[in-house]
Amino acid sequence: MVNSQSIFPVEGPCTASYCIIDVRRMPCFMRLVLFLLCLVALVESRKPRRKRWTGQLEPSKPSHLYKKNLDVTKIGTGKPPPLLRVDDHDFTMRPAFGGPAIPVGVDVQVESLDSISEDFTMTLYLRHYWRDERLAFPSTSNKSMTFDGRLVKKIWVPDIFFVHSKRSFTHDATTDNIMLRVFPDGHVLYSMRITVTAMCNMDFSHFPLDSQTCSLELESYAYTDEDLMLYWRNGDESLKTDEKISLSQFLIQKFHTTSRLAFYSSTGWYNRLYINFTLHRHIFFFLLQTYFPATLMVMLSWVSFWIDHRAVPARVSLGIMTVLTMSTIITGVNASMPRVSYIRAVDIYLWVSFVFVFLSVLEYAAVNYLTTVQERKGRKLREKFPCMCGMLHSRTMMLDGSYSESEANSLAGYPRSHILPEEERQDKIVVHLALNSELTASRKKGLLKGQMGLYIFQNTHAIDKYSRLIFPAFYIVFNLIYWSVFS
Repeated sequence: MVNSQSIFPVEGPCTASYCIIDVRRMPCFMRLVLFLLCLVALVESRKPRRKRWTGQLEPSKPSHLYKKNLDVTKIGTGKPPPLLRVDDHDFTMRPAFGGPAIPVGVDVQVESLDSISEDFTMTLYLRHYWRDERLAFPSTSNKSMTFDGRLVKKIWVPDIFFVHSKRSFTHDATTDNIMLRVFPDGHVLYSMRITVTAMCNMDFSHFPLDSQTCSLELESYAYTDEDLMLYWRNGDESLKTDEKISLSQFLIQKFHTTSRLAFYSSTGWYNRLYINFTLHRHIFFFLLQTYFPATLMVMLSWVSFWIDHRAVPARVSLGIMTVLTMSTIITGVNASMPRVSYIRAVDIYLWVSFVFVFLSVLEYAAVNYLTTVQERKGRKLREKFPCMCGMLHSRTMMLDGSYSESEANSLAGYPRSHILPEEERQDKIVVHLALNSELTASRKKGLLKGQMGLYIFQNTHAIDKYSRLIFPAFYIVFNLIYWSVFS
């Protein structure tokens, strides 16, 4: 409702900026217009005002839950002192600087172990334990505080490094894998996840029947034993391993820890910690890939002893094939192994097997040569006694001077149906007696001298016969000695 008298700003000769207008004196039309204007102004004043869009989102109002959980890390206007007085001390110096050596305990948990040859790669959790009174803080609950790697750059930590390492790094996915835990009394736990590749001095003289012992060495780089004393925190219990660790070529027998002092002529004595682990190589892979094929090739070379010496292509091709196969096996083993200047156990086995295969080829060469010599002597005897040119030489007889007519006719393999004349039969008997007497004399002469090999030399079939027994016997003896020495 509009009062009978209202205050409105007017323009005119009034002395004041406002004048009082008497509505009752206004005409009815003007009263209606004034009423509508007042009504419109009242409606517009109650509508919410629209803000102009600026492209930015307005912050939402905090809920009642947010108001209950206050942010304890928020620094107020008073800025109370922090719990860790990092800025009050010089952390470039070790704790108790100038005093006795600070003890630093170490324990390790091995996560994985792989890539073992002349070096190895190990992923581990490395933890340090020491006390720094400068980091002590008051606490009623005696609870520790945990920080990430950002605080490590502001305080003192031990400068541990890996001796004989080729490369190492701290994992940084998704952030640096570093943890720092500080207790109220100043005790500090410093943990990090590291992968390190270090050297392993392996001895391959018994390969692949070998056992290797590798070690990872930890040492302070700057602080001698007078400033920093490294020790295993719980002895052998300081080294933990994951039960799922397994290797394809090795069986992990045991892990153990040791410690000793290392001396450098220019800087002094340092505490050094050792992570030792013993590995035993799996032999089954090498049995299938190396020993078993080599043994088969040696046994295959013995097949030539049962083949007739007149089958030259068969025995020569078999010998060459076994020799080339053994050469391929030796080359493949050497290509996959580190080049060392000493003889390995596998080299002994392969080269002895190669010698057996090569000797089987030489055995047939000797048999073929002696056969040729024997045939040449036979031709010379036939030329010396022309009457034998028509006789068969399949077998001979020892005649002692007393023989019958049937024996004379069947001499040199002739059947009874081929009855020779008396004069021709007498000539052939004389020739056979001469040959047999010469052979008998040579045998008796060899036996008297003790040379039993003369019979083998004259009989080429005997060489193959004895080789069937000598070669396997010697190879079996070699295997017994080899596996008893190296296994």
